[in-house]
Amino acid sequence: MGEKAAASALHLKADVLVIGGGPAGTWAAITAASGGAKVVLADKGYCGSSGATAPSGTGVWYVKPEENLREEAKQSRFTLGGQLADNRWMDRVLDRTYANMNKLGEWGYPFPLDDGGNAYKRGLQGPEYMRLMRRLVQKAGVKILDHSPALELLADEHGVGGAAGVRTQAGGTWSVQAGAVVIATGGCAFLSRALGCNVLTGDGYLLAAEAGAELSGMEFSNAYAISPTFSSVTKTAYYKYASFYYEDGSVVEGAGSQRGRSIIARNLQAGRQVYARLDQAPEDLRPLLRVGQTNFFLPFDRMGIDPFTDKFPVTLRLEGTVRGTGGIHITDETCATKVPGLYAAGDAATRQLICGGFTGGGSHNAAWAMSSGSFAGEGAAAYALKLGSHAADRKLSGLSSAAVAAEGQTGDAVKSAAHTQETVRAVQAEVQPYSINLFRTEKGLGDSIDRLDGIWNDLQSRTVARTADGVKAREAAAMTATARWMYHTALARTETRGMHKREDFPEQDAAQHYRLISGGLDDVYVKKEIVAKEAVTG
Repeated sequence: MGEKAAASALHLKADVLVIGGGPAGTWAAITAASGGAKVVLADKGYCGSSGATAPSGTGVWYVKPEENLREEAKQSRFTLGGQLADNRWMDRVLDRTYANMNKLGEWGYPFPLDDGGNAYKRGLQGPEYMRLMRRLVQKAGVKILDHSPALELLADEHGVGGAAGVRTQAGGTWSVQAGAVVIATGGCAFLSRALGCNVLTGDGYLLAAEAGAELSGMEFSNAYAISPTFSSVTKTAYYKYASFYYEDGSVVEGAGSQRGRSIIARNLQAGRQVYARLDQAPEDLRPLLRVGQTNFFLPFDRMGIDPFTDKFPVTLRLEGTVRGTGGIHITDETCATKVPGLYAAGDAATRQLICGGFTGGGSHNAAWAMSSGSFAGEGAAAYALKLGSHAADRKLSGLSSAAVAAEGQTGDAVKSAAHTQETVRAVQAEVQPYSINLFRTEKGLGDSIDRLDGIWNDLQSRTVARTADGVKAREAAAMTATARWMYHTALARTETRGMHKREDFPEQDAAQHYRLISGGLDDVYVKKEIVAKEAVTG
């Protein structure tokens, strides 16, 4: 290692390393620190302003602990999700979310008040929320590494023991030796330009799988959000007030936000532009909608469009697992994976346990992020502290499936960057078309898997530099791996359930009432997991 490289290499030790600085990562860090653990948080961007939550308003699955309200909340998506959610997990998440939202109020989050002076806690404004979470993380004594994406996990025969990555702004590299690691890196939106999703490329899925962890529900990862054609804003809650039209003003029959996106997709696929207008929003509600999600209206204001009275062109923008429900398989109530010392939270972890096979939208995902983050923080801290002094003696090595260059070796950066861009475009060509990902068939999925396998094999033959270009190469590998897990599980589920639609199997099959677990890198496997019998009844 050269002197310059050595000087710019940051080496730290901690009890818990959290990878990702969105809501799940910050809740994990705060909770682990409150349990007595020394914590480091490494964020690909700037903790507090990067990721899907930070730029947006979001609903929260916040329900008072009253039996009828809770039962109604659990039923709201149970059937839509193909009856794959878990009653016990829904109760746990509703309880923890209720407690955590109340904590936010105590910690200074500015909840709006109703006419009776009561705080309205069923929503959060991303900028205020994540600014507060960063301050709380710092107050808890957590060391934050901003602009520090992870390249690979570190492990020995006893399990995961840290991670190593790149400092994209400060320069050089970093490594953290830790008794436990929480992956809170978000989902994968395949660089589709959805708002806040430019850092969400499935990195955590790849890191976890390289350590031997599995994934769950990856067939439920084909979420497309309604968005104006001229905007990256993919907040879809307000489209429940929309009517959809063709250019001549005639109504697009059957088109809708919750049930009816497929009709919009089929029209767009056929080259027919679809338009929306929020003309079903009551007059007295319209000013309140502007307060609830200010950034939803910014693109319209810039264009001089009143979305309540003017028609505007829409598209469907891929959000993948960010709004889907697939993610890392968790094996117990602490959000542990099957790999000792490795935990997952937020969109990086499966949301099937509370949503089944249909998107939880923003509200369920926000609740899952803060609850699973705190579950994982508690579990990781307890695990690491139990290791005690043994954690310091471990001889760790990197787990990247592709070779990672030695410190200071950069290779041909120009050639590497061009190849990565090519790879990203090739993966997007497999996951963005409605004809492959939304309207699925055995042939379409099989042909795509063949092409994705070729992309994966090519990536595995290349050495990854410990540079910003190397980070981009690892993002491309993560997107490729994510697409392969998605399509292998989609091929195995020969029915239509939740958001997973098979054109060749258009009905839900009672015999396939199970979850699908996937894993593997060069050779992807899929297996069944029985759904517990105590599912919700209503």
